[in-house]
Amino acid sequence: MTSLPLIRSAEVAAAQASGKAVVALESTIITHGMPWPQNFEVARQVEDDIRAGGATPATIAVLDGTLCIGLEPEQLETLAQARGVAKLSRADLAACMATGGTGATTVAATMIAAHLAAIEVFATGGIGGVHRGAEDSFDISADLMELAQTPVSVIAAGAKAILDVDKTLEVLETQGVPVIAVGQDSFPAFWSAGSALRAPLRLDTAEEIAKAHHMRGLLGLPGGQLVANPIPADDEIPSSELAPVIARAQADARAHDIRGKAVTPYLLQRIYELTEGRSLTANIALVRNNARLAAQIARALCTLRAPG
Repeated sequence: MTSLPLIRSAEVAAAQASGKAVVALESTIITHGMPWPQNFEVARQVEDDIRAGGATPATIAVLDGTLCIGLEPEQLETLAQARGVAKLSRADLAACMATGGTGATTVAATMIAAHLAAIEVFATGGIGGVHRGAEDSFDISADLMELAQTPVSVIAAGAKAILDVDKTLEVLETQGVPVIAVGQDSFPAFWSAGSALRAPLRLDTAEEIAKAHHMRGLLGLPGGQLVANPIPADDEIPSSELAPVIARAQADARAHDIRGKAVTPYLLQRIYELTEGRSLTANIALVRNNARLAAQIARALCTLRAPG
């Protein structure tokens, strides 16, 4: 092998050849986030939201050792039904590709792949961060370090509310990552639109966010931006209602000695059960909301860079 095994879908290749806006999407939400066929239906909805916003979706995954930038419809459907798919972050990506494996990309791996494919905007649900109790476990997501070094703007509804969000913001500050709340001063809390934490930065429009991303490039600053986009008010679960639910899920995880990579999926499933499915409904709404904003930002970046 003399070159990187990377291919673009026909739709992504055509969009980039004509200078059109492209938005990256992760694939762990498909393989590890919800069951078939809901995962497939939501993946298609999110892609269609980006198309409706005038951009092209690029769902990223590793299929049989090849890094796919955008999935053809049949590939998306096959991935949505696949079992035993690896969950890939920075540490796992190369080994999976080298052994011809199939894996879904997390925030960190999607950022790496998007940058390799010259895609600057990525929509997801929420980033990983500092887990509660990290002062003992040292459990901190690779997403935070990726934001510090890979120049991709990540549109998310904040950090997942199961995390220690205060410490997550501290690590992002230490790493020099811009954390931008969209249209409000408080930092969004994933399923809830706001929190008691103040966001370090606030910008109100897609154009302002695109200009900030572009300016970082002109300054030669490494890393990307975290664009924290609050869930629409009609779709949120108030933080006052969620706090005891999250505490119960955390206690259950400790009681069952759930650790490492198993913690996040366990907590999300337990919260789904305790909220009788409302957390998943909110999750879908916030992902789609982030996709729509990402399309606007990607288009604004294209306008900024248009000749003349």
